Amino acid sequence: MTAVLCDMDGVIVSSEAHWKRHESEDIYPATVPDQEVPPEETTGMYYREIYDYLDDNYGAAISREEFLELFEEAGRQIYGEEAEIVAGVPELLRDVRAEDNSVSLVTSSPHHWIDVVLDRFDLEDDFDAIVSAADVERGKPAADVYERAAELAGEDPTDCIAIEDSTNGASAAKAAGAFTIGFTGVHNDIDRSIPDVVAEDVAELRERLLERL
Repeated sequence: MTAVLCDMDGVIVSSEAHWKRHESEDIYPATVPDQEVPPEETTGMYYREIYDYLDDNYGAAISREEFLELFEEAGRQIYGEEAEIVAGVPELLRDVRAEDNSVSLVTSSPHHWIDVVLDRFDLEDDFDAIVSAADVERGKPAADVYERAAELAGEDPTDCIAIEDSTNGASAAKAAGAFTIGFTGVHNDIDRSIPDVVAEDVAELRERLLERL
C-alpha cells in the first residue's frame, strides 16, 4: 500500500470538540428546538447534508439558508481561531511522503475552511491531493470522497489506507474498500467495530500506519 487518505477534523486539527460546543449550544437548538441531537450522529458529515438529516429525523424549525449561515459563522470561528494542530500528525504524514508514499486530505469540510487550516498551520505543501465533500455527489458516510481520493492517487481504494476519527468517516472509508485506521487520539466517539484497527495516540498511529506501508 502506498496511498494514505487522511481525514482533517479530529486527525489533523482538533476541531471536533469546538464543533460539538457550537452545535449543542447554538446551531441545533435553533434548528430543532427542545430536542436533543447526539453530536456523534452528525460528526464527520458534510454540513450541507446535515440540514436534511435533521429535518428528516427531527423536523427543522429554520430554513436551510439560516442553518447554513449558522454553520458558516461557526466554521469561521473554529478554523480561524479555536482549532489546534494535532501535535505529531503533520510530522508523521511528512515522514510517510518522504518514503515515496502519497498522502491525500479527505474531508467533509468545504474548500474555504480547508484553505484556512492549510494556511494557518503551514500545511499547503503537505498533501498530494485534497478532496472535499463539496467535490462529490454524496458526503460521508457514503464512499464517494474516498473513491475520488483513491482515483486521484492512481490507486484502487482497496490499496489505500484511510485514517478516520468518526463513525461516519470510518463508514465511508470502509464502504470504499480502504484499510481503515480509527484514530482516537483527539476524541473517542468512533464505533470501534467499523475500522480495521484503532490507534489510541499518535505513536500508535505511526506504528499502525507504517506496518501497512
